[in-house]
Amino acid sequence: MTGIDGTGSDRGPDRDHDSDRDHDSDHDSHRDPALDPSLDALLDAYALKDERRTGWQLRGVDDPESVAAHAWGVAYLVLALGDRFREDLPGVDLDRALRLAVVHDVAEAETGDVATRADSTADTVDPDVKEAAEREAMADLAGPLPDRVRDAWEAYEARDSPEAVLVKECDLLDVCLQAVVYERGGRYDPTAGEPDAFREYDALDEFFATTASRLRTETGRDLFERLRDRYRAARDAEE
Repeated sequence: MTGIDGTGSDRGPDRDHDSDRDHDSDHDSHRDPALDPSLDALLDAYALKDERRTGWQLRGVDDPESVAAHAWGVAYLVLALGDRFREDLPGVDLDRALRLAVVHDVAEAETGDVATRADSTADTVDPDVKEAAEREAMADLAGPLPDRVRDAWEAYEARDSPEAVLVKECDLLDVCLQAVVYERGGRYDPTAGEPDAFREYDALDEFFATTASRLRTETGRDLFERLRDRYRAARDAEE
Protein backbone atom coordinates (compact mmCIF):
# COMPACT_ATOMS: atom_id res chain seq x y z
CA MET A 1 0.00 0.00 0.00
CA THR A 2 1.33 3.47 -0.89
CA GLY A 3 1.81 5.87 2.00
CA ILE A 4 0.91 9.55 1.99
CA ASP A 5 4.52 10.43 1.12
CA GLY A 6 4.43 8.16 -1.93
CA THR A 7 6.63 5.51 -0.37
CA GLY A 8 5.52 2.00 0.41
CA SER A 9 3.88 1.78 3.79
CA ASP A 10 2.66 -1.19 5.77
CA ARG A 11 0.94 0.85 8.44
CA GLY A 12 -2.45 0.41 6.79
CA PRO A 13 -2.36 -3.39 6.70
CA ASP A 14 -1.00 -3.49 10.26
CA ARG A 15 -3.78 -1.23 11.40
CA ASP A 16 -6.37 -3.43 9.69
CA HIS A 17 -4.79 -6.52 11.23
CA ASP A 18 -4.82 -4.92 14.67
CA SER A 19 -8.45 -3.97 14.17
CA ASP A 20 -9.30 -7.56 13.28
CA ARG A 21 -7.52 -8.75 16.42
CA ASP A 22 -9.44 -6.24 18.52
CA HIS A 23 -12.71 -7.38 16.94
CA ASP A 24 -11.89 -11.02 17.62
CA SER A 25 -11.00 -10.15 21.21
CA ASP A 26 -14.29 -8.32 21.69
CA HIS A 27 -16.16 -11.24 20.15
CA ASP A 28 -14.44 -13.68 22.49
CA SER A 29 -15.26 -11.53 25.51
CA HIS A 30 -18.95 -11.63 24.64
CA ARG A 31 -18.74 -15.42 24.60
CA ASP A 32 -17.05 -15.60 27.99
CA PRO A 33 -19.74 -16.62 30.51
CA ALA A 34 -17.84 -14.85 33.27
CA LEU A 35 -18.46 -11.57 31.48
CA ASP A 36 -22.20 -12.11 31.02
CA PRO A 37 -23.74 -13.14 34.36
CA SER A 38 -27.22 -12.69 32.91
CA LEU A 39 -26.73 -15.93 30.99
CA ASP A 40 -25.84 -17.77 34.18
CA ALA A 41 -28.96 -16.37 35.86
CA LEU A 42 -31.09 -17.54 32.95
CA LEU A 43 -29.52 -20.99 32.99
CA ASP A 44 -30.27 -21.25 36.70
CA ALA A 45 -33.88 -20.14 36.16
CA TYR A 46 -34.38 -22.82 33.52
CA ALA A 47 -34.23 -25.38 36.33
CA LEU A 48 -37.94 -24.55 36.72
CA LYS A 49 -38.60 -26.65 33.63
CA ASP A 50 -37.47 -29.76 35.50
CA GLU A 51 -38.59 -28.83 39.04
CA ARG A 52 -41.65 -30.97 39.75
CA ARG A 53 -44.57 -29.69 41.79
CA THR A 54 -44.17 -31.32 45.19
CA GLY A 55 -47.84 -31.79 46.05
CA TRP A 56 -48.50 -33.93 43.00
CA GLN A 57 -45.41 -36.01 43.70
CA LEU A 58 -46.55 -36.68 47.26
CA ARG A 59 -49.88 -37.90 45.91
CA GLY A 60 -48.30 -40.28 43.42
CA VAL A 61 -49.20 -38.42 40.22
CA ASP A 62 -47.61 -40.02 37.17
CA ASP A 63 -45.23 -37.57 35.47
CA PRO A 64 -46.45 -34.49 37.40
CA GLU A 65 -46.22 -31.01 35.96
CA SER A 66 -43.16 -28.83 36.48
CA VAL A 67 -43.15 -25.45 38.19
CA ALA A 68 -42.62 -23.87 34.77
CA ALA A 69 -45.72 -25.63 33.43
CA HIS A 70 -47.68 -24.29 36.39
CA ALA A 71 -46.40 -20.77 35.70
CA TRP A 72 -47.59 -21.10 32.10
CA GLY A 73 -51.00 -22.19 33.39
CA VAL A 74 -51.24 -19.15 35.66
CA ALA A 75 -50.25 -16.78 32.84
CA TYR A 76 -52.77 -18.42 30.51
CA LEU A 77 -55.55 -18.02 33.07
CA VAL A 78 -54.69 -14.34 33.48
CA LEU A 79 -54.95 -13.91 29.72
CA ALA A 80 -58.07 -16.03 29.28
CA LEU A 81 -60.07 -15.12 32.40
CA GLY A 82 -58.66 -11.77 33.47
CA ASP A 83 -61.59 -9.74 32.13
CA ARG A 84 -63.99 -11.64 34.39
CA PHE A 85 -62.25 -10.19 37.45
CA ARG A 86 -62.68 -6.52 36.51
CA GLU A 87 -65.70 -6.03 38.75
CA ASP A 88 -63.76 -7.45 41.71
CA LEU A 89 -60.51 -5.70 40.77
CA PRO A 90 -61.27 -2.32 39.16
CA GLY A 91 -58.44 -0.94 37.07
CA VAL A 92 -56.55 -4.23 36.84
CA ASP A 93 -53.86 -4.09 34.14
CA LEU A 94 -53.73 -7.48 32.43
CA ASP A 95 -50.42 -6.78 30.70
CA ARG A 96 -48.78 -6.05 34.05
CA ALA A 97 -50.49 -9.09 35.57
CA LEU A 98 -48.96 -11.28 32.85
CA ARG A 99 -45.49 -10.08 33.84
CA LEU A 100 -46.19 -10.97 37.46
CA ALA A 101 -47.53 -14.38 36.47
CA VAL A 102 -44.42 -15.26 34.48
CA VAL A 103 -42.05 -14.59 37.38
CA HIS A 104 -44.20 -15.45 40.40
CA ASP A 105 -42.46 -18.78 41.15
CA VAL A 106 -39.00 -18.10 39.68
CA ALA A 107 -37.35 -18.33 43.12
CA GLU A 108 -38.25 -22.01 43.21
CA ALA A 109 -35.52 -22.65 40.66
CA GLU A 110 -33.20 -22.46 43.68
CA THR A 111 -35.43 -23.22 46.67
CA GLY A 112 -37.50 -26.00 45.15
CA ASP A 113 -41.28 -26.21 45.36
CA VAL A 114 -42.88 -26.25 48.82
CA ALA A 115 -46.40 -27.63 48.96
CA THR A 116 -49.11 -25.75 50.86
CA ARG A 117 -50.91 -28.20 53.13
CA ALA A 118 -54.31 -28.37 54.78
CA ASP A 119 -53.63 -31.71 56.49
CA SER A 120 -52.86 -30.86 60.13
CA THR A 121 -50.53 -33.87 60.39
CA ALA A 122 -48.35 -32.83 57.46
CA ASP A 123 -44.82 -31.52 57.76
CA THR A 124 -44.65 -27.85 56.79
CA VAL A 125 -42.04 -25.15 56.29
CA ASP A 126 -42.10 -21.99 58.41
CA PRO A 127 -43.45 -19.18 56.16
CA ASP A 128 -40.77 -16.74 57.33
CA VAL A 129 -38.02 -19.22 56.51
CA LYS A 130 -39.57 -19.83 53.09
CA GLU A 131 -39.82 -16.11 52.34
CA ALA A 132 -36.22 -15.45 53.38
CA ALA A 133 -34.97 -18.29 51.19
CA GLU A 134 -36.95 -17.05 48.21
CA ARG A 135 -35.67 -13.49 48.59
CA GLU A 136 -32.11 -14.75 48.71
CA ALA A 137 -32.78 -16.85 45.61
CA MET A 138 -34.20 -13.88 43.72
CA ALA A 139 -31.09 -11.84 44.50
CA ASP A 140 -29.14 -14.47 42.55
CA LEU A 141 -31.67 -15.17 39.82
CA ALA A 142 -32.77 -11.62 39.06
CA GLY A 143 -29.69 -9.66 40.16
CA PRO A 144 -27.98 -9.60 36.74
CA LEU A 145 -31.26 -9.06 34.85
CA PRO A 146 -33.30 -5.90 34.18
CA ASP A 147 -34.97 -4.44 37.25
CA ARG A 148 -38.40 -5.27 35.84
CA VAL A 149 -37.83 -8.95 36.66
CA ARG A 150 -37.23 -8.38 40.37
CA ASP A 151 -39.85 -5.61 40.47
CA ALA A 152 -42.51 -7.94 39.07
CA TRP A 153 -41.67 -10.61 41.63
CA GLU A 154 -41.73 -8.08 44.49
CA ALA A 155 -45.09 -6.75 43.30
CA TYR A 156 -46.55 -10.26 43.32
CA GLU A 157 -45.20 -10.99 46.80
CA ALA A 158 -46.64 -7.73 48.17
CA ARG A 159 -50.21 -8.68 47.12
CA ASP A 160 -51.24 -5.04 47.39
CA SER A 161 -52.17 -4.38 43.75
CA PRO A 162 -55.09 -5.61 41.63
CA GLU A 163 -52.60 -7.38 39.38
CA ALA A 164 -51.00 -9.31 42.25
CA VAL A 165 -54.39 -10.36 43.59
CA LEU A 166 -55.46 -11.54 40.14
CA VAL A 167 -52.30 -13.59 39.69
CA LYS A 168 -52.74 -15.22 43.09
CA GLU A 169 -56.35 -16.09 42.27
CA CYS A 170 -55.18 -17.68 39.03
CA ASP A 171 -52.35 -19.42 40.88
CA LEU A 172 -54.90 -21.10 43.13
CA LEU A 173 -57.34 -21.88 40.34
CA ASP A 174 -54.58 -23.47 38.28
CA VAL A 175 -54.15 -26.08 41.02
CA CYS A 176 -57.85 -26.91 40.83
CA LEU A 177 -57.81 -27.15 37.04
CA GLN A 178 -54.81 -29.45 37.19
CA ALA A 179 -56.49 -31.61 39.81
CA VAL A 180 -59.49 -32.05 37.50
CA VAL A 181 -57.15 -33.05 34.67
CA TYR A 182 -55.38 -35.63 36.84
CA GLU A 183 -58.64 -36.99 38.29
CA ARG A 184 -60.29 -37.36 34.89
CA GLY A 185 -57.20 -39.04 33.50
CA GLY A 186 -56.71 -41.36 36.47
CA ARG A 187 -53.16 -40.06 36.55
CA TYR A 188 -52.33 -40.79 40.18
CA ASP A 189 -51.84 -43.70 42.53
CA PRO A 190 -51.79 -42.66 46.22
CA THR A 191 -49.91 -45.83 47.13
CA ALA A 192 -47.10 -44.81 44.79
CA GLY A 193 -46.62 -41.45 46.50
CA GLU A 194 -46.41 -40.88 50.24
CA PRO A 195 -49.72 -42.08 51.73
CA ASP A 196 -48.70 -41.02 55.23
CA ALA A 197 -48.57 -37.42 54.01
CA PHE A 198 -52.34 -37.48 53.36
CA ARG A 199 -53.98 -38.81 56.50
CA GLU A 200 -57.00 -36.50 56.56
CA TYR A 201 -57.95 -36.36 52.87
CA ASP A 202 -58.84 -38.84 50.16
CA ALA A 203 -58.08 -38.68 46.44
CA LEU A 204 -57.10 -35.11 45.46
CA ASP A 205 -59.49 -33.49 47.95
CA GLU A 206 -56.75 -31.67 49.86
CA PHE A 207 -55.80 -29.57 46.85
CA PHE A 208 -59.27 -28.03 46.96
CA ALA A 209 -59.16 -27.71 50.74
CA THR A 210 -55.96 -25.66 50.55
CA THR A 211 -57.55 -23.36 47.96
CA ALA A 212 -61.04 -22.61 49.26
CA SER A 213 -60.19 -20.23 52.12
CA ARG A 214 -57.46 -18.37 50.24
CA LEU A 215 -59.50 -16.96 47.35
CA ARG A 216 -60.24 -13.25 47.77
CA THR A 217 -62.70 -12.44 44.98
CA GLU A 218 -66.26 -13.44 44.18
CA THR A 219 -65.18 -14.36 40.67
CA GLY A 220 -62.43 -16.59 41.99
CA ARG A 221 -64.78 -18.32 44.42
CA ASP A 222 -67.38 -18.87 41.70
CA LEU A 223 -64.80 -20.43 39.36
CA PHE A 224 -63.55 -22.55 42.24
CA GLU A 225 -67.03 -23.96 42.91
CA ARG A 226 -67.48 -24.82 39.24
CA LEU A 227 -64.13 -26.60 39.15
CA ARG A 228 -64.81 -28.46 42.38
CA ASP A 229 -68.09 -29.73 40.93
CA ARG A 230 -66.21 -31.08 37.91
CA TYR A 231 -63.61 -32.67 40.14
CA ARG A 232 -66.20 -34.37 42.34
CA ALA A 233 -68.06 -35.68 39.30
CA ALA A 234 -64.85 -37.24 37.98
CA ARG A 235 -63.87 -38.62 41.39
CA ASP A 236 -67.27 -40.12 42.13
CA ALA A 237 -67.51 -41.67 38.66
CA GLU A 238 -64.54 -43.86 39.51
CA GLU A 239 -66.02 -45.21 42.74
